[in-house]
Amino acid sequence: MLSALSIRDVVLIERLDLDFDAGLTVLTGETGAGKSILLDSLGLALGARAEGAMVRAGAEQASVAAIFTLPPAHPARAFLAAQGVAQEVEIGAEIMLRRVVSREGRSRAFIDDQPVGVALLRGLGALLVEVQGQHEQMGLADPASHAALLDDFGAAWDLRDAVAEAWRRWRAVLLDEAEAKAALAAAARDQDWLAHAEAELAALAPAPDEEAHLAGARQNLQQQAREAEALAMALAELAPRDRRHSGPAAALRASARAIERAARRQPSAEAAEETGAAEAASRADILAAIGRAEEAVAEAERLLEAALAALAVDPRQLEVAEERLFALRAAARKHQVTVAELPALLDDLRRRRASLAEGAARLEALAAAAAAARAAYLEAAARLAARRAEAARRLERAIARELAPLKFAAARFMVEITKLADSAFGAFGTEAVRFLIATNPGEAPGPLARIASGGEMSRLMLALKVVLARFSPARTLIFDEVDAGIGGATAAAVGERLARVADGLQVLVVTHSPQVAARGTRHLRVAKTLARGRASTVIEPLAGRARREEIARMLAGETITEAARAAADDLLGAA
Repeated sequence: MLSALSIRDVVLIERLDLDFDAGLTVLTGETGAGKSILLDSLGLALGARAEGAMVRAGAEQASVAAIFTLPPAHPARAFLAAQGVAQEVEIGAEIMLRRVVSREGRSRAFIDDQPVGVALLRGLGALLVEVQGQHEQMGLADPASHAALLDDFGAAWDLRDAVAEAWRRWRAVLLDEAEAKAALAAAARDQDWLAHAEAELAALAPAPDEEAHLAGARQNLQQQAREAEALAMALAELAPRDRRHSGPAAALRASARAIERAARRQPSAEAAEETGAAEAASRADILAAIGRAEEAVAEAERLLEAALAALAVDPRQLEVAEERLFALRAAARKHQVTVAELPALLDDLRRRRASLAEGAARLEALAAAAAAARAAYLEAAARLAARRAEAARRLERAIARELAPLKFAAARFMVEITKLADSAFGAFGTEAVRFLIATNPGEAPGPLARIASGGEMSRLMLALKVVLARFSPARTLIFDEVDAGIGGATAAAVGERLARVADGLQVLVVTHSPQVAARGTRHLRVAKTLARGRASTVIEPLAGRARREEIARMLAGETITEAARAAADDLLGAA
């Protein structure tokens, strides 16, 4: 309930701090005293539209803070948690809604001094307070709340929860079925491509880590090929195959033959005697050296041939490795994956092709599950609809009993339950619920907010609240001039019903009716004062003699008579 209200610099209110109690609080005062300013100020704290004109003249900003005490299970707790507001509310804890408005019309909103958006403040305010007034109705006038109120009145909580759960299950199966349909359709569209891609990769048969192995083997083969080429070049230099070129072995042999030919020439006797021994020794050494060189060349040739034989490089091996590596990389580029991912891609293609057959069977099973879930939902919704139909008739009778004493003897209240199209089914059921009213005979019932006038609307909301008050999340109700245009027995009936509603809720009522004012458990008088040439609105709690005088003024007008005071005593005594 509303525990306290603090107002600073709002229109005629310079500074005002009010505490509120449970029960029925009545606000009275002459027209123009500022009662509407008080309600507008509270509206600011609840997220109503802000305007710079609301700032008191001479002030830079206006501010309003409203403190509410929440019962343990109040839905405001869940609302705050869902909105991510860091708010720890324990049993009996208070929560403060605050609004600051600048002269330029800009506003800031706070919940327990935590900045929030105005929309969030408005959503929270709707859970805390309902306003029924001449020009504004919040709560029961909103058709979106009617189904829940009817369910609460008919004690259909268990059926409503069952419908919501059945709806969630049905939606989950439908989502699975839609995803399976999309996957199957995509697979069917790609069937030819899948078959071709799978066959192509299967023929290629990529193996895990094959690229690394092939790259290593290719590098080794390339190195061996280069080494064999070098050995072959060295061997060719020693023993060229081209007869036009001679190698070192042939050159050595030719050199030895030349020396031998020279030795066979016949020198003169004199020359032979002079050089014979020395020349013979020199030729022998040369031929021996040449022989050793020939042997060395032959050994080198043998070693080179052995090395080449040991390498045994097969050029086809390198070609095969390179062809395989290039084929794997080409396939990877084609499918936009790495070579290492090709085996997994092949497995995925096989699974996707297999899923065409499996998907059809799964889709059939999901369709059966969706049909079963729909049947379960419709069955639960039918039970809820039956309970709603029975509750609607009881609610109509209960409201009818309250309308007659409120000057609505000819009015007809109806609960309209309309079957929805399948596409509009939801967690709330398969029908829409609206409260309708016909205020005059012969009129067709229509929505509450359109058919009733301002005063009629307030009294109609009062009748609904008498019956439905305990089901509303808002524990504070505000009625603005619910007694407009009535008096006598009707006003007394309004006061009696306001008191009944206030037995379980906090009710604030702005009234000009002495019959209503006399019913209040607390009485506040709103007055306008003039100080230093400026008007201000003040609020004064009334009790005892002061309250008697105020009710007498409401009965008699400007001149309070003893008869008016006596009548006031009667009203207060009867209350």
